[in-house]
Amino acid sequence: MSRKLHIDELGRLSREAFEQAEKIPVTVLLDDVRSMHNVGAVFRTADAFRLERILLAGITPRPPHRDITKTAIGAELTVPWQGPEEALEACQDLRAQGYRLLALEQTENSCILSDFQADPSEKYLLILGHEIHGVRQEILDLVDVCLEIPQFGTKHSLNVSVAAGIALHHLAMPFWQASPAFFSTLPPSSPST
Repeated sequence: MSRKLHIDELGRLSREAFEQAEKIPVTVLLDDVRSMHNVGAVFRTADAFRLERILLAGITPRPPHRDITKTAIGAELTVPWQGPEEALEACQDLRAQGYRLLALEQTENSCILSDFQADPSEKYLLILGHEIHGVRQEILDLVDVCLEIPQFGTKHSLNVSVAAGIALHHLAMPFWQASPAFFSTLPPSSPST
């Protein structure tokens, strides 16, 4: 049997410590994502994985808003974000800053997510698009790699925030493995009772 940890046993960072802590050099770009719940969930995931920032482009809703906060549970206050009007321009700017551009999209030459290994010496931009239409073709034309999460059911896509969580966990893992400092906030293992 395993005892559930109490919230004060989790060793979580304070807001101030989070601001000072090393971040994984992954930026998430949400382009024309309509749902405030999806936006809030991506904030919460970005906080959990200690990503560097989120870009909210096009019609993507921006904090402060109670529906974003309801899902983010305050992560919109810890994860830095910006609201560029045009996603294409943001992609071009980040590419010029040395970021590798990744899109989460099904394309004719997409790479299965599990076959992609992030390099901890690189910086990445992960682009997620509109809930129905996905990532725009003009942005896909710029990206280095299109990542695809394999699916075996009747639907052709996952919810944006669910897909973001899966992809971001996969992208973050090599950074965590390369930097033990990311694990310094975890509580020590307690013996089984």
